[in-house]
Amino acid sequence: MTRDATARTARDVLEEQGVLSSDTVGARVDGKVYDLHTPIPKGASDVTPIRAQDEDALPIIRHSSAHVMADAVQRLFPGTKVAFGPATADGFYYDYDRPDGTFSEDDLRAIEEKMAEIIEADRPFRREVVSRKQARELLKSLDEGFKLEHLERLEDPISLYRHGEWVDLCEGPHVPSTGFLKAFKLTSVAGAYWRGDERNPMLQRIYGTAFASPKALRAHLKQLEEAKQRDHRKLGKELKLFAFHPHAPASPFFLPRGATIYKLLEDYVRSLYARYGYDEVITPQIFDNELFHTSGHLPSYGENMYMAVTSENLENLQERIEKELPQTAEQWADAFEESLRFGVKPMNCPSHCLIYAMAKRSYRELPMRMADFGRLHRFERSGVVQGLTRVRTFAQDDAHIFCTLDQVQDEIKSFLDLVHDAYRDFGFTDVRIVIATRPEHRLGADHIWDQAEKALVEAVRSKGLPYDLAAGEGAFYGPKIEFHLKDAIGRPWQLGTIQADFNLPERFDLTYVGEDNTTHRPVLLHRAILGSIERFFAVLTEHLGGAFPVWLAPEQIALLTVSEKFNDYAQSVQKQLQDKGFRVTADLSSDKLGAKIRQARLMRIPYLGVIGQQEVEGQGLALRSRDENKDLGFISLPEVIDRLARENQPPSATDSTIGDSHR
Repeated sequence: MTRDATARTARDVLEEQGVLSSDTVGARVDGKVYDLHTPIPKGASDVTPIRAQDEDALPIIRHSSAHVMADAVQRLFPGTKVAFGPATADGFYYDYDRPDGTFSEDDLRAIEEKMAEIIEADRPFRREVVSRKQARELLKSLDEGFKLEHLERLEDPISLYRHGEWVDLCEGPHVPSTGFLKAFKLTSVAGAYWRGDERNPMLQRIYGTAFASPKALRAHLKQLEEAKQRDHRKLGKELKLFAFHPHAPASPFFLPRGATIYKLLEDYVRSLYARYGYDEVITPQIFDNELFHTSGHLPSYGENMYMAVTSENLENLQERIEKELPQTAEQWADAFEESLRFGVKPMNCPSHCLIYAMAKRSYRELPMRMADFGRLHRFERSGVVQGLTRVRTFAQDDAHIFCTLDQVQDEIKSFLDLVHDAYRDFGFTDVRIVIATRPEHRLGADHIWDQAEKALVEAVRSKGLPYDLAAGEGAFYGPKIEFHLKDAIGRPWQLGTIQADFNLPERFDLTYVGEDNTTHRPVLLHRAILGSIERFFAVLTEHLGGAFPVWLAPEQIALLTVSEKFNDYAQSVQKQLQDKGFRVTADLSSDKLGAKIRQARLMRIPYLGVIGQQEVEGQGLALRSRDENKDLGFISLPEVIDRLARENQPPSATDSTIGDSHR
């Protein structure tokens, strides 16, 4: 181990301060998290302890748990090789190459028992800094091929962590010793490609989670069980909302019921646009790649883009190869690049810049708010796609606002009102705002950043909203606001954003003529409320447990006949309700009423209208409410219509003042 004997660690400083306690797992040093083993920068002025119960402790506890799990696996299953094993937002995982089989539920229990033994032994974690040569020799002696490959991508110095005899390439941080790990659980096994690339070997990924206390772990495991029941992939199949097919990898098919909800989500956002002064545009899917060179997407995002290749492109490529066979890799690359002239858009912003540039703009036209539901395509590795939350084709409630720097604050205020309306309508009440400020490497003059950051902060403060500051985490082209929501079972989701951009107006040379009759550069605000409609569909489905409110439900009421002799009346009621714009189904089958009710409840339909002799004679329905979880008794048809009409709109639609100041 190489360490400067004079270097001070967080442990040294906390001991001097008299604040090092038995539950200290690390320290925050000038805003950065360190463990107690690692030397801290000379001159560090702010060193505070991280206790086991602090939020900052969780990543440390989970990272250390991943190491203990890998140690246990390699003890139990000799010959197993390790890949990556990080902490995650809700736990940890480690990837393994096990030559003698797959991990079973029994294996997970055995691994947990071995982990408990390692934790009981209270082995200290130790950090070592070694040369690249030393690290290579160590990994060769351990026959860790994945780690050897990864070593070549690391910069000096090389950091290792040990507990007992087990060692891994690692930057930390880690708990002082394995005995600090009080509560853990291994949760599942899945396949994962090395580095997330399907061209690489398939590994086995064991997931787990860890907390500072058994009580916190039990609460989390209860949440996980609830999450399984709410999983949008499970509900999507049960409720016949969407499906996937091998012929279209990671690209969802929205079935009639799901397509209804999808269109209602878009229509809802359009209603907000009408109230808040947005103009919707429709833009092409395919562009000459010169556009993506100008925007910067091709050089920086090209590996995630789809290229549009025509038969003519391929014929021209073949002719070129036949005439002059490329001899070098560069010549081959040139030949292929020439054939890939067009790209499928991964984002809407470049096309909106083209629209802005189609005319000479005046300050009187600003702010210009341009919305687009255009379909986007991004290539995602098969190892990272997941249900609707990570797909290869999707639409966003995407909009771009071209404005002056002085208008930024008012536009942020307007957007804060808009997202408040939207999230309230969907039942999200726990919303956290994060403002991300300038990174070290950035585009634009400091005085522009000063004004933009001030506008974001003052806009949020003017609404009386609390916020967290993420210093240095803005994009290189501008600061941003993120909206983090918690769903019905307490899980966080990052949804909306509004992002100032000083980069694209420069790249596209966008200008407007100001009041002083000279040209100026506009600021571009990228913003989304829901983000990807597909991803939001998943989040909302899980938040609601598939029980969509009346205004979003694919079927708002199901008519269920007691016997087939009441079918004519049921069809008459169905037509009357459909003529009023409601979404109605009628089960006219010969099944027993109990079976019809069970099926309708499985589909989470908000209202069931039972029809028998009394309902026909009284010209109404025996109404049952899903949300009130009770029978409402006989209700006349006009009353049913009034009830459905009241619930057939989002809550904010009843407030006629919303959006008036933004038109």
